Amino acid sequence: MIPLRDRNPSRTLPYVSIGLIVVNAAAFFYQLSLGQHLEPFLIQYGLVPARLLHVGESAGVSIGSAFVPLFTSMFFHGGWLHIIGNMWYLWIFGDNVEDRLGHSRFLVFYLLCGIAAGIIHTLFNLSSAVPTIGASGAIAGVLGAYLISFPHARILTAIPIFIFIQIVEIPAIFFLVFWFILQFFSGALSVTSTATSAQAGGIAWWAHVGGFVFGIILVFVFSKRRGFSRRYY
Repeated sequence: MIPLRDRNPSRTLPYVSIGLIVVNAAAFFYQLSLGQHLEPFLIQYGLVPARLLHVGESAGVSIGSAFVPLFTSMFFHGGWLHIIGNMWYLWIFGDNVEDRLGHSRFLVFYLLCGIAAGIIHTLFNLSSAVPTIGASGAIAGVLGAYLISFPHARILTAIPIFIFIQIVEIPAIFFLVFWFILQFFSGALSVTSTATSAQAGGIAWWAHVGGFVFGIILVFVFSKRRGFSRRYY
């Protein structure tokens, strides 16, 4: 299922969401400019779970080099489809969550969800030396917050059926619960598999799951309005 838009107008200009999209795009174009230097760059600034295990054990694994990527890794992406997909989800769902939380709180919320997602990914891949990058964990947190805040919003969705595409409106609760179930069971399969994350398609399923659950929890702490009402169309 591919979300096309939500029928849930935002009351404020989502300039934090727009700013995050711009920053991610700028970071991606910087990656493209690195050429042969891209791989060592991503090893340095991507999240490498095994590096966290060995922090302080040698001069080559400092606290900074191990933990800073929990932050930096969420601004880099593995390709055009990766960044376009992530930024599309942020564009559709981020404005309403930003409106609900307030601009500054939304930024902190987004970053904390990304860091939490990175920690969960690390816990499920302790021995992995593969750098993990992408905003998916932070955006999963946004999806979790959207589920709690706007469960009855309508999501205009494209559903591929063989060679045809069906356009339907789906309640957010169905769309997002289905998305979460897909991530969870894909993550469960990756745990039972002997393949590494790279061999399993390079998708950090547990970062998605962790970010989503953390977003559900954190939205209750960060919400600026109780009894928040909304009209959908």
